[in-house]
Amino acid sequence: MYEAIFRIRGAEGYAAATAGTDARIELWCNDHCDLLHVTDGAAEETLARVEASLGVRESLRREGELVVVTERCLKERDPTHVERYLAEHDCLLVPPLRYAEGAKFCRLLALDPAALTACYRDLIDDGFDVSVEAKREIESVRPDAPLLTIEEVLPTLTARQREAFTTAYEQGYYAIPRETSTAAIAEAVGVERRTAEEHLRRAENKLVAALVPYL
Repeated sequence: MYEAIFRIRGAEGYAAATAGTDARIELWCNDHCDLLHVTDGAAEETLARVEASLGVRESLRREGELVVVTERCLKERDPTHVERYLAEHDCLLVPPLRYAEGAKFCRLLALDPAALTACYRDLIDDGFDVSVEAKREIESVRPDAPLLTIEEVLPTLTARQREAFTTAYEQGYYAIPRETSTAAIAEAVGVERRTAEEHLRRAENKLVAALVPYL
């Protein structure tokens, strides 16, 4: 079995709510309604979009996140949904759909890698702005977590957060003893020291929050 993650830019649905932000939206489709989980700042815009287009059956809030059950399914109103292409090429969509950085991320499975390639080519031919973020063969399946990958565990970092964090690591910021300073990291990435420190703190907070449940 083979797995691929497609990134679709310019997608409708909730992609626009995440553009230019750290927001992440996950969507589980139940045919008659959707379940949404929203984190990192897109709650108000997403809720407004849902109320205007699909209706809200129920919503739950707490600091930093929002859970919404919709009245209707987004698939009925989203011309960028990919189910038709999946059916034509015997591919499976693994929920949830993810929206981040202004794009939609679809995780697909197929018994034959050629099916994933054909699905990708059809999307391109029909004008979709799509790229393949990852592709791999699944060699073993664990019953308790059959499809868990590092991509599923790691949070979405912005380009600036990723650059600051990787630069800090490469320069020895996390070594013992510490081999660099935030001022040196800021100079390396071309921003002010306080800006670099803010990017580092946000990246560290996201990574710690994502990894602690698996320790």
